[in-house]
Amino acid sequence: MIDAQFEQSASGFVAFRVSGHAGYADAGEDVVCAAVSSAVMLTANGITQCAGIPAQVGEEGNVISCRLPGEEEQGMLFLQALYLHLTCLEEQYPGFLRVRVKPVGGGQ
Repeated sequence: MIDAQFEQSASGFVAFRVSGHAGYADAGEDVVCAAVSSAVMLTANGITQCAGIPAQVGEEGNVISCRLPGEEEQGMLFLQALYLHLTCLEEQYPGFLRVRVKPVGGGQ
């Protein structure tokens, strides 16, 4: 199962961490893994390359993470879009993807 955890402040999402494998199909045929991987990379690249936000992006094995340097409005919009996309995938493919939210900094 893919585990996607978002950190949310009172203003919005400030970080995500995605790990695991969906196990929906064989490697190279897994549409859930492909959809999640593509969305995660689009988000990280959109934040750093398009919006020019110096976010901390890390990739190690089957874990990718992204943390905004602060409550950057454009970056938080990218993270919100990723959250919405992944929750839709979670509904379509139950048992293969889990999306969670962790409140941080006295947020929700």
